[in-house]
Amino acid sequence: MEVVHKIGRRKTAVARVYLSPGKGEITVNKRKLEDYFTTAPLQYKVKQPFALTENVDAYDVKVNVYGGGITGQAEAVRLALSRAMCHINEENREVLKPEGLLTRDPRMVERKKFGQKKARKKFQFSKR
Repeated sequence: MEVVHKIGRRKTAVARVYLSPGKGEITVNKRKLEDYFTTAPLQYKVKQPFALTENVDAYDVKVNVYGGGITGQAEAVRLALSRAMCHINEENREVLKPEGLLTRDPRMVERKKFGQKKARKKFQFSKR
């Protein structure tokens, strides 16, 4: 099997994932997963597609991720890994789809409008 390349996005974060057969090593921006995503919930999010498809130590993962914050990046990596698992074996889709891991979350930051303080917040109104 050759290297599988997939892209995942969340908010402004973009993750490029390269999946190859191996021992289960995950490298994010040339650092270990535990060094890049330091908290347990973020590490769980990244490993979730492997746990659901029962491929925890089957593949080596190389990830390039940029943009957004740390949570958005973790969720972008999760989407890319889910897409890669579906590419490898189509039966994985039946496991990942009900969990919502193949859905691109469309929520983005709303733009700031002119004449306002933020996207929805207005400047204080003075009647007199």
